[in-house]
Amino acid sequence: MQTFDSYVLFALIVLPLAGAGVLMAIPGSRPVPVRWTATAFAAVCLALSAYVFLSYYLVHLDDGGMQLTRTWNWLSLPGAGPLADQGITLALGVDGIAAPMVLLTGIVMFCGVLMSWTVQDRGKDFFILYFLLLSGVFGVFASLDMFFFFFFYELAVLPMYLLIGVWGSSSTFSAFSRTKEYGAMKLTLYLVGGSVLVWIAILAIFVEGGLGTFSLTALEQVEFSPTFQRVFFPFLAVGFGVLAGLWPFHTWSPDGHVAAPTAVSMVHAGVLMKLGAFGILRIGMALLPEGAETWMPVLIGLGTVNVLYGAMSAMGQRDLKYVIGYSSVSHMGYVLMGLATLHSLGVTGAVLQMFSHGVMTALFFAAVGVIYDRTHTRDITVLRGLAGRMGFTTSVFAVAGLASLGLPGLSGFVAELLVFLGLFQTYPILGVLGIVGAAITAVYVLRLLAGAFFGPSDERWAGLRGASRLEGLSMMILVGFIFLVGLFPFPFIRVIDTGTAELLARFLSLS
Repeated sequence: MQTFDSYVLFALIVLPLAGAGVLMAIPGSRPVPVRWTATAFAAVCLALSAYVFLSYYLVHLDDGGMQLTRTWNWLSLPGAGPLADQGITLALGVDGIAAPMVLLTGIVMFCGVLMSWTVQDRGKDFFILYFLLLSGVFGVFASLDMFFFFFFYELAVLPMYLLIGVWGSSSTFSAFSRTKEYGAMKLTLYLVGGSVLVWIAILAIFVEGGLGTFSLTALEQVEFSPTFQRVFFPFLAVGFGVLAGLWPFHTWSPDGHVAAPTAVSMVHAGVLMKLGAFGILRIGMALLPEGAETWMPVLIGLGTVNVLYGAMSAMGQRDLKYVIGYSSVSHMGYVLMGLATLHSLGVTGAVLQMFSHGVMTALFFAAVGVIYDRTHTRDITVLRGLAGRMGFTTSVFAVAGLASLGLPGLSGFVAELLVFLGLFQTYPILGVLGIVGAAITAVYVLRLLAGAFFGPSDERWAGLRGASRLEGLSMMILVGFIFLVGLFPFPFIRVIDTGTAELLARFLSLS
C-alpha cells in the first residue's frame, strides 16, 4: 500500500495522458468505443482522486503536511548551489489544501465525460484535448516544484482554445454578439498574459533563492528580503488572479463560459478558475508571506468588487450562460476575500468555497447544457415554464441556485459562513458588503427560477425531452456532493485546516 501511495498522484497525471493515447488508436468513425474508453479512464481517475482525499482524511490527518509524496530528478543545474543536483524535479504531494482540489477535479472530470456523450462532431478529438487539459489540472494540484507547476498550469490552459473554438457555440442574446472564436481567443490572450507575469515571478524567486532548485519545499525555507517580496507578490497575485477571475481582469471569463461546450464550461468554472486561487496560495502566500501581508488589503478590495460587480452584472444578462458566468466571477470574489483575510476561518472558508463553487457551478452548466441541447436557445426571455417539461433538470438547477445563494444544508452556506466569519474578524465593513453580494445573488437566482422555470408554460416547449440517464447520473453526482458538504462539512474542514494552519503559521512568525 505504501508503494501504491507513492505513485497514486503520478498515476492521476499519467492516466488522462494514457487515455488520450488510447483514444488516438481508436478510429474516429467508431464513436461508441471512444465514449466508453473516455468514460472508463475518467471513472478510474475519479476513484483515484477519491482515494487521495480519503487517504489524507483517514490515515494522514494527524500528521498533516505533504503526504503521498514522490520525487524524480529531471534536470540538474551544476554549480548553482547545494541543491543543484535537484535543480528541476518532478516532485509530487498533497496537503490539506490540495487534497480536496484533487477530489474536485476527479468529480468534474467524470461528470463532464458523461455530459459529453452527446458530442457528435469529432468526439475522439474532443476527448483527447479534454484529457490533456485534465492531466494538467491534476499536475498543478500535485506539483511541489515551481517549474512543473508552471508546465502543468500551461497544459491545463492551452487546450481550452481548441475546445472552445471548435466545439463551442456563439451567443446572440447579449448586448453584443460574441462568436465562439472571439471567446476562445480572448480567453487565451488573457490567460497567456497572466502566465507571463507568473513566469517572471517564478524565475525571480529561483534566482533570488540562490539554491539552484525550483523545489517549493526548499524555497519555503528561504527568507526573501521584504523589498523582494513586496515587488514580486503582485506579479503572482495578478498573474494567477487573471485565471481566478480577479476584477478588472475577469472579462475573459464570462465570454469563455458562454462560448465553451458543456463539459468544458463545467471544467472551466468548476476547476480551472480554482487553479488561479490555488497558485496564489501555493506560491504567492507560501513563499512570499511578507509581500502577501502588504498587498492583501488591495486583494480583498478587488475581491469585494468581484462579489458586487459580478452579482449586479448577472442580474442584467439575457443569456442563461452569461448569468452563471458572471455569478462565477462573483463567487470567486468570496474566495479572494477569504484568502486576503489571512485569518484561519477566512482562509479555510476560501478553500472550502473553491470546492463548493466548483461542484455547484459544474452542476449549473450541466443543467444549462441539457436545456440548450433541447431548446437550442439560452435566452431567458424566451425560456418559460420549463419545470413542467423538464422537471428533473429544473430540480437540479434549483439545487445549484439555492447553493449559490447560501441556503443552509447546502455546500455554499458552510463555505460562505466561514468566509464571513473571517471577514468580520478582520475587515467588518467588507464583510457587510459581502453579505450584500449574497443578497443580490438571491435576487437574480430566484428571479431566474421564477421566470425561466416556473413561469407560465410556453407551448413551443411542449415536446421537450428531459435529461438522459447519463446526464442525470452526472448531475446527481454533483448534487450529492453539494448535500454532502452542506450536511457533513467537518471532514472537509478538518482536512483543509491542516493545510491552512501550516500556511498561516508563516504569517504568525512575521509579527
